Amino acid sequence: MTLSQLFLFAILGITLVLLAWGRMRYDIVAVLALLAAVLTGIVPAGTAFSGFGHPAVITVAAILVLSRAVRDSGIAEPIGRYLRPLANRPHTHVLAITGLAAVCSAFMNNVGALAIILPIALQSANAAKRPPSQLLMPLSFGSLLGGLTTLIGTPPNIVIASARMAETGQAFAMFDFAPVGIGIAVIGVLFVSFIGWRFLPTRESGQAIEDARSLFHIEDYITEVRLQEDSPFVGRRLIDLEALGEGDVAVVALIRRKDRMLAPSGYLKLQAGDILILEADPAALQKVVDEGKLDSLGAAKMSVESLRSERVMLTQAVITPGSRLEGRTAQSMRLHTRFGLNLLGMARQGAPITERLGRIRFMAGDVLLLQGERDPMPDSLAALGCLPLAGRDIPLGRRKVRWTAPLVFAIGIALVVGGFLPPQIAFAAAAIGLVLTREINPRDLYESIEWPIIVLLGALIPVGAALETTGATQVIASPILAMHGQVPLWMLLAVLMIVTMLLSDIMNNAATAVIMAPLAIGIAKGLGVSIDPFLMAVAVGASSTYLTPIGHQSNLLVMGPGGYRFSDYWRMGLPLDILIVAVAVPLILVVWPL
Repeated sequence: MTLSQLFLFAILGITLVLLAWGRMRYDIVAVLALLAAVLTGIVPAGTAFSGFGHPAVITVAAILVLSRAVRDSGIAEPIGRYLRPLANRPHTHVLAITGLAAVCSAFMNNVGALAIILPIALQSANAAKRPPSQLLMPLSFGSLLGGLTTLIGTPPNIVIASARMAETGQAFAMFDFAPVGIGIAVIGVLFVSFIGWRFLPTRESGQAIEDARSLFHIEDYITEVRLQEDSPFVGRRLIDLEALGEGDVAVVALIRRKDRMLAPSGYLKLQAGDILILEADPAALQKVVDEGKLDSLGAAKMSVESLRSERVMLTQAVITPGSRLEGRTAQSMRLHTRFGLNLLGMARQGAPITERLGRIRFMAGDVLLLQGERDPMPDSLAALGCLPLAGRDIPLGRRKVRWTAPLVFAIGIALVVGGFLPPQIAFAAAAIGLVLTREINPRDLYESIEWPIIVLLGALIPVGAALETTGATQVIASPILAMHGQVPLWMLLAVLMIVTMLLSDIMNNAATAVIMAPLAIGIAKGLGVSIDPFLMAVAVGASSTYLTPIGHQSNLLVMGPGGYRFSDYWRMGLPLDILIVAVAVPLILVVWPL
C-alpha cells in the first residue's frame, strides 16, 4: 500500500466518522476532506475545485430550482381535494399518500415532493382523527422510493450516471433506472401501505393548529401586564421591552384603551396604561416585570383561537435541514424584529420543550408554533427555511394553478429523453427559462438551491476520483475479489448493496454514492464483468436510507411532526431494506446482466 493510499484512507475514514457524528455540517466536512487531500498531494491543487463545474453538480442545482418552482405552482390544492375522501380508509389513505409521493419524487427533488404533500397529509390525518405518526413516515419512505425510478429522482442517481460517463463515455439515460426502480418502488409502496405502517407507534403528536393547546400548552404561559406611568419604557419601542426577555418573552397582543392589537409591531411606541399580553415562562416574565416596572394582572383569559385574526395567524412549521435557524437561538435570530414572528412554542420529536425558548438551539426537524401577520408569513417562513405544516392557515391554493413551471420542466425532460441535450444543459436552460418568464425571480432561484448539497458534491467529487487515480479502489476491492469462486456473483452484488445501504443511513446519500461508485467500478473491472449492475446496486443502496432519520432530509423533516424517536425508523425500515435487497438483486441481474 502506497503512502498516498494510506493518506486517502485516513482522510476518508475521518470524513465518514465526522459525517456519522453529525455535529459538523456535512458541507464543512466535505471541504475539510478536499483540503486535506490537496495538502497531502492526493488531489492536484489545480483541479481541487473542478468538482463544482461537474455535470452532476450543475444538474442537481438545476433540479432543485425546478422542483421549487413546481412546488410553488399551486398544484397541491387540487391534489388535496382528491385525497380528502380517502382519509377514512386507512390502507387506501396510506397508499394514496405514499404512492403520490413516489410519483412526484420521480421527477423532482425528494424533499420538494414531500414539501408538497406534507401539509395535505397532516390535514387529512386530522380530518380522519388518525395519528400523523402512522402516515408521515410512509410519506417520507414513498418520496425515497420514487426517487429510484429516474435519473433526476435523487442526487445519487445523477452521481452514478456521471461515474458511468467518466468510465465508459456514456451516462445512464433518464429512464435507464426505471426497470429496476419501478419494480422496487411498487413493491416498497405496497409493503408500506398494507403492512409497514402497522409497525409504527401510535402517538398523538404533530397536531394541527387546532390542537396547538394540547401540544404546546401555551395558555399556561400567557400573562397580562400593565405599563406603569413611571416605567422607563414609556415612549420607547416595544422591541426595547422585548429585549429584556432575551428571546424568552413574546408580546402576543397589546390592548390600548378599546383597541386590541395582535402581534403588534416591534417598532410601536409604548404608552402608560398599555396592557401587554405576554407569552413567557415564569423566570423570564419576572425579569421583564421587575426591570420594566410593569403591573402583573395575572393569567390572561385568552384561548389559542383569540391569538389570531383576519390579519394575524398562528401556524406550525418544521425546520428543514440547511435552514438558517439550525444551530441558532431565538434570541440571536431576533425573530420578531427581523421577521415579524413571535415564537410561542417549540416541540422536538413530538414532545414540547418547556425550557426557556430563547436559549434553545434550533435543530432540523423541530416544530415551531409561530404567530405573525398573515400576508408576509409564507415569505418569512421561506426566508428562514421552514416548511409550514398547517395548510389551513397558509392556504395551499390561494392562486390558480400555474402550469408554466410544470410545462417548462416537462420540456426539459423531453429534451433529455430525446437525446437533444445533456441533462445539465437542458435543466439549466429550463431554470433560466422560468426566470425569463418571471415564474421565479432571481432571488428565489438562488434560495431554491440547497447550497450545502452543492458544496458537498463539489468538494467530494475530486476526493472520490482520487480513489481511482491512487489505486485505492483496487486495495479495497481485493478482499471482495478474493471471494470470487467461493460465493456466487449475485451475493457479491448483494453485499455491495447492503454496505452502501448502511453507509447511507449514517451519512448523506449523495456522499455515499460519490465514495461507493469508484469501488463498484473497481470490483466489476476486477471480476471482468459489466460495471452496470454494480453501479445500479450502489444507486439502489445509496437511496435506501430507511433505518435512521439522519440519512436523508425527508426522514428528518417528518420526525418532529410525526413525533418519532430515532429508534422508530428501523421498525418499518429494516423489513423494507430486506425486501428491497430481495427484489433489487434479481431485477438488476435480469435488466443489467453481468
